[in-house]
Amino acid sequence: MPSHDSRTKTLASATANPVQAEAPLTLSLIAGYRNDGEPVLEKIVVEAMTPATKEYRLLKSPVFVRCLAAGDKIRYPADNPAGYELIKRSGNLCIRVLRKEGIEEVANTLSPELELLDGTLDLQSPRVLVYSIHVSIGFQNIEILLDRVIGQFPGTVWYYGNVYDPADGVTPLDWWQEFLAPV
Repeated sequence: MPSHDSRTKTLASATANPVQAEAPLTLSLIAGYRNDGEPVLEKIVVEAMTPATKEYRLLKSPVFVRCLAAGDKIRYPADNPAGYELIKRSGNLCIRVLRKEGIEEVANTLSPELELLDGTLDLQSPRVLVYSIHVSIGFQNIEILLDRVIGQFPGTVWYYGNVYDPADGVTPLDWWQEFLAPV
């Protein structure tokens, strides 16, 4: 039987060189354009679905790239202005919450409430929260919750990231009809 010292050394060497987790795969998607015409890129965390056809699934909803949410499948690169092609929607809504300061207290109140509806906090930075929640929860239920919680924190606003046409910001994309249609 090995001595306590030799078992401790083996354990120590095993923990000193743990198997490195694979770094998440990111794609740089166009989030907009600067005044000089240069693209502004956002790194999006994805999972490779079919490497041969360059298909990916978003693991988190983006902060700035419009019209996408966690779970959506895209082809990248694509020969179009967006630089990607949307292959299939997941049914998730992307919700962006913004506040100049004190976003942590908003997250502490809002996150547990959205989690009760199976929503997830995908990103938290000092001024932004990004959530994903399935459209089947219902726009009205989601909006009542957001308005109630956000109303407790002056200076906080929320927006959908994948509901309105980015060309005008008001025309609904209506992609959710297929998810809400009776079977």
